[in-house]
Amino acid sequence: MKIIVPMAGRGSRLRPHSITVPKPLIPVAGQPIVHRLVKDIAKVLKQPIEEVAFVLGDPSWFGDEVVDSLKKLANDLGAKASIYRQDQPLGTGHAIMCAKPSLSGPAVIAYADTLIRAEFDLDPAADSVIWTKQVNNPEAYGVVKLNDKQEIIELVEKPKTFISDQAVIGIYYFKDVAVLKDKLQEVLDENVMNGGEYQINDGIKRMMADGKVFKTGTVDEWMDCGNKAITLETNTKMLGFLIADGEEQLIATSVKLDNSKIIEPCFIGEHVILKNTTIGPNVSIGNDCVVENATVKNSLIQTHTVIKNANLDNAMIGNHVAYDGNFTSISIGDYSVLE
Repeated sequence: MKIIVPMAGRGSRLRPHSITVPKPLIPVAGQPIVHRLVKDIAKVLKQPIEEVAFVLGDPSWFGDEVVDSLKKLANDLGAKASIYRQDQPLGTGHAIMCAKPSLSGPAVIAYADTLIRAEFDLDPAADSVIWTKQVNNPEAYGVVKLNDKQEIIELVEKPKTFISDQAVIGIYYFKDVAVLKDKLQEVLDENVMNGGEYQINDGIKRMMADGKVFKTGTVDEWMDCGNKAITLETNTKMLGFLIADGEEQLIATSVKLDNSKIIEPCFIGEHVILKNTTIGPNVSIGNDCVVENATVKNSLIQTHTVIKNANLDNAMIGNHVAYDGNFTSISIGDYSVLE
């Protein structure tokens, strides 16, 4: 099994946090989004992963440090890491085709801006599985249309009339991804574009027209990381799941408490110093931070940051920040100083 991860986008909706760090590398509950996504997919598949192929953007943005972290992620799963580049933002279908040498055999394609919790077996009768989530407002999403055999027969973007309440979340399984590759090559050769981009849906629709069987794989949780508010909500949900799973150590043994307390669930990284401070619930703090004379809840703070004299709630703070103030719901990017 292979996992293909297109992740070349810059994540403009998450600025300022994605100005210096690619959005898929922003940590949620202590690990980068793309790391959690790949690990969760591997867990759902319940079979060995032989290769993880990452489609990155410009090397000036996705540099050697990013590449090294992704190679380690794949190696930790016992898989080969392949790195490809998408030099132009020409859509989801184009991004997949940038990984053309890896497009053979069974594979999952997953876009690196979402996290899932799921538990199911792949249907052996299906040529493809499209992961979906039941939503209350299907008119805001791309949804699947099903026949009486519960097979997907159409993809409908933001339907004005009710088609189904199963929204496509951007994760796909193909029994042989080479079939999708051939159809996307047709899309590129014929210059079929929607919104000025080559879309994965146009390849999938051609597979359906050839009679390929598509089924749904419904996830229990679909957690987006598109903007500050939803990323904080995802951080809260993920901390709750990790506490329930009991598989990860969430508070490092090197954390130093000085007249401070931690209200779980929280993730607190290595060599964090807490002085006269209450942390939690639902807080993630990265390595080498200092928090002094503060109360912090429902917030996400990255690494090497100093927070003083603060009362934070629903705050998102980047790396290498110095903050001393009394604002509450804030969003501060990397290398900022507010004193």
